[in-house]
Amino acid sequence: MIDSIEALEAIYGLPHERAVRKQIGFLNEDYQAMVRVSPLVIVSSVGADGLDNSPRGDKAGFVRIIDERTLALPDRPGNNRIDTLRNVLQDSRVSLLFIIPGIGETLRVNGTATISADPQLLESFAVNGKPAKTVLLVTVEAAFFHCSKAFVRSDAWNPETHLPRSALPSAGAFHKRLNDGQFDAETYDREAPKRVSDTLY
Repeated sequence: MIDSIEALEAIYGLPHERAVRKQIGFLNEDYQAMVRVSPLVIVSSVGADGLDNSPRGDKAGFVRIIDERTLALPDRPGNNRIDTLRNVLQDSRVSLLFIIPGIGETLRVNGTATISADPQLLESFAVNGKPAKTVLLVTVEAAFFHCSKAFVRSDAWNPETHLPRSALPSAGAFHKRLNDGQFDAETYDREAPKRVSDTLY
């Protein structure tokens, strides 16, 4: 069992200078470009009840760049667990992972967040006439791009490696098992496309 930084570094060695220099305390022009074309962000947070990772997705560029040290991330209707938002109220630290389909490199952003319910701000993120529920305002403390090795190894962007949806249980089947069989999975799955479409925004 490894129990010290020294033991860990004995295995891995020190990071290359490039790996250190790529981390900066703001979003430079290149990092801003990645934010603008990303349609998917994984938000990590921590609170009294533990850790959370939550995906946020919308049209590319849905995360707004206020300035080189501030991002605005709209929150849309969901299941109302609001795990991320609950955590932010207890511990403002967050980490964002920006993913760009077809691109191996990702962008990692660490910082602190606050939650805004300002009506004008919410309305500025409206889609189909429906404003955001809240907006997460992130103050950037560290930003750096992550190399493509994870996506190269996983071959994740190769359509030939993608599974058909039928390879796994449906959402309805998940609920049925979690409710000891007392759940109408067939109706739930049949109504899912319309339910999702009607509640996207």
